[in-house]
Amino acid sequence: MENTSRADIEKILKSQKDFFLECRTKDVDFRLQQLKKFKSAIVKYETKIAEALWKDLHKSPEEAYLTEISILYQEINRHIKHLKKWSKPERVATPVHLLPSRSRIMYEPLGVALIIAPWNYPFQLLMNPLVGAISAGCCAVLKPSPYTPATAVVMEEMIAETFPSCYISAVQGNREVNRILLEQRFDLIFFTGSPELAKKVMTAAAKYLTPLVLELGGKSPCIVDKDANISMAARRIAWGKTINSGQTCIAPDYLFIHHSVKDLFVEKYREAVVSMYGNDCKQSKYYPRTVNLKAVERLKKLMLDGNIVFGGEIDENERYIAPTLIDNVKPEYPVMQEEIFGPILPIMTFDDISQVTDYVNTHEKPLALYYFGKSRAAGDILLKTTSGGGCINDTLMHVTNHNLPFGGVGNSGMGKYHGKESFLAFSNKRAIVNSPVWFDMTLKYAPFKHFKKIKKIIV
Repeated sequence: MENTSRADIEKILKSQKDFFLECRTKDVDFRLQQLKKFKSAIVKYETKIAEALWKDLHKSPEEAYLTEISILYQEINRHIKHLKKWSKPERVATPVHLLPSRSRIMYEPLGVALIIAPWNYPFQLLMNPLVGAISAGCCAVLKPSPYTPATAVVMEEMIAETFPSCYISAVQGNREVNRILLEQRFDLIFFTGSPELAKKVMTAAAKYLTPLVLELGGKSPCIVDKDANISMAARRIAWGKTINSGQTCIAPDYLFIHHSVKDLFVEKYREAVVSMYGNDCKQSKYYPRTVNLKAVERLKKLMLDGNIVFGGEIDENERYIAPTLIDNVKPEYPVMQEEIFGPILPIMTFDDISQVTDYVNTHEKPLALYYFGKSRAAGDILLKTTSGGGCINDTLMHVTNHNLPFGGVGNSGMGKYHGKESFLAFSNKRAIVNSPVWFDMTLKYAPFKHFKKIKKIIV
């Protein structure tokens, strides 16, 4: 795959800025037509997308559909259904001192957006923000990850066939291309990736005070209390940790479990993995692979400390790492110092739930938090901690509800999207006061006659 040149990037950006100024994208009917074209394109390319995801990540067609393609269908359908309502100017109350003026909020597109996606869900995490860009009336430059080249090529082909490059265009390449892109002046940068790279994106955006949406990650805790349904907890945690071979930004990153149920959990986790993938996960067509050898080597190093009580098998030639549980983990171990992004689940135990909340609150704010136990205790956990989102007695499922905003907090990100939040992410909420000319409130002019009356009105 060749890097898109600086000259081509600058040419695309200029053409998009010119096209945006024609105001065609501000027409709601135009946006609806583009969303429908987008959906038709995905239908046409669905098989190619699934094949590319298998080639890049060994994702089964079923997993590719459920975790990537179907999410796009749901998102597009929601925008088509609600866009006219979302984009309609919103009347708001006008205070008495502004009467008889009227006030409203207009939703206008920010302009030309840059969308940079990671490799773990290479289709969904590039195309999902694009739905919001189209819905809001923006133009967009798309940057897929070079680490999943088959998917990147298919997406570029689909976009080029569906939209003119002056409206939506994909560019390809490595971090040098990212650097060139970030030197340009966009009206919004939507970045999904690691907090470390996000800092570089934010630094570049500061030059032009470009607004940002940062969808990041971190170490999302998974808490299993003594009164949890252990069989159900193990099954749902195993699913959340092994989908995409753990390469999910909201995957349970580490397990905090009450010491009295740890041994039972390990047994049930083993059973859950076998029920999903058989006795040898490597032979299962449903178990994905680690993205590249560099990632495999990184994960191997994280498995050196603690005691492996389940899994641990590695086949570098196949980029395979088995679902793995590591017991007797200490906070200072490397596996607890960085986001794992793999099928490895370190285990720490607790006696009192305050140990868990203290630990969570003394580390970076996570993208997700999962609690398994009774509802009353869950409410207390939510009160005493924070996270971008999460689930009670489940994992990952909050991302599938497009009525919920998705995003991080603090080190795990800023800004939200999905559903209406995607429309808002790419929109400027423009405040307008419309004043009549047949009446003029003289109280506001110097020398401010009747100033005391003004104070009484305001107070």
